[in-house]
Amino acid sequence: MRILYTLAWWLALPLVLARLWLRGRQEPGYRQHWGERLGCYGRLSNPTHPTIWLHAVSVGETRAAEPLIDALLAQWPACRIVLTHMTPTGRATGKSLFAKHGARLVQSYLPYDTGAMPASFIRHFAPRICILMETEVWPNLIYQCNRHGVPVVLANARLSQRSLGKAQRLGKLIADAARGITLVAAQTQDDAERVRQLGVRDVVVTGSIKFDVVVPEAAMATGAALRAAIGARPVLLCASTREGEEQLILDAWLRASLPANVLLLIVPRHPQRFGEVEKLIVSHGLAVQRRSGLGQDDAVAQGTQVLLGDSMGEMFAYYAACDCAFVGGSLLPLGGQNLIEPAALGKPVLIGPHTFNFALVTEQAIAAGGAALVADADALTAQASALLQDPARLSSMGERALAFASQHRGATPRTIAAIQPLLP
Repeated sequence: MRILYTLAWWLALPLVLARLWLRGRQEPGYRQHWGERLGCYGRLSNPTHPTIWLHAVSVGETRAAEPLIDALLAQWPACRIVLTHMTPTGRATGKSLFAKHGARLVQSYLPYDTGAMPASFIRHFAPRICILMETEVWPNLIYQCNRHGVPVVLANARLSQRSLGKAQRLGKLIADAARGITLVAAQTQDDAERVRQLGVRDVVVTGSIKFDVVVPEAAMATGAALRAAIGARPVLLCASTREGEEQLILDAWLRASLPANVLLLIVPRHPQRFGEVEKLIVSHGLAVQRRSGLGQDDAVAQGTQVLLGDSMGEMFAYYAACDCAFVGGSLLPLGGQNLIEPAALGKPVLIGPHTFNFALVTEQAIAAGGAALVADADALTAQASALLQDPARLSSMGERALAFASQHRGATPRTIAAIQPLLP
């Protein structure tokens, strides 16, 4: 099965590269560093420090990895980290977050899973351990790590029932890859049970590292400046929205009975959609401003009805600037997004019915009173309107969200303890 999988990769490679080039029309980063994606690195790196390899596919995983990366570098001061990504936005986020570590952190794209390319990466960087964040399972990468004696850890692991079903349909290919994973540090007991069903032998429950994230002071300052630019108007943030959700939200917004001065702040998850979402807002007859168009001393115009968050790396700032946050990817069957960040900032959280990627944390946040489930976009605008017109309830829900986030901290040291025997 793995040989057939490898052959499929090689046959598909021209199409993969063509797609990469086409995506580069909207995101130029996709046209850079192709050598890394193809496992071409020139001469061997001969690192002066032992190397820890950590893979974080995109923005969410990179931000989630921050507490773990900081802890790894503190626990093993003689080591460096090679941080790999699949997307330019993930790489840019990593560059912003980890510039503080200087030469102790090196970035690269993950090579395509052809077999030869991961092997080239391993020979070049000579990692002592491979840590994959959340749900990344690459059969050839794992095989090459096993072949070169590199332990593989799946950290902050989550696996929904839907993803388990998809994995099981791949049969022996995924079963062999799962058996090649040395250790899984799962977010929840349910995640752990599903991972065991794939055939992983060593699974521990450590909790979600995302609860351990520290909000950067710079992000708080940016959020305060954005809030000052908005003024005293109530702000509903719709964060990490996905294709199709903005249409639902804007339609509901026009039907809703909201206070006239409420500002709708929309931040699409994918930057290539910023222009598309702006056109959608205009087509609804709503006055829009773009975050990128605000100068340091500019104010959001009183007549602006929608502020479009079209900047990268500022999600904490957007959360800090709002009064109430809806977390996207949940109005449509997309699995939801991370609600821990707004909760950690003490913001009331609204979330749609489709949260299978974050089922337990969503249930826990709702049970704690820090989040509320909305059935659809109309329910979202109705709940937001009620909250924004009830300061006492808004404040109480925010306090409960903060308490919920605070009480679940501690996954990072538990993950470090689980990794320690593999990295003496």
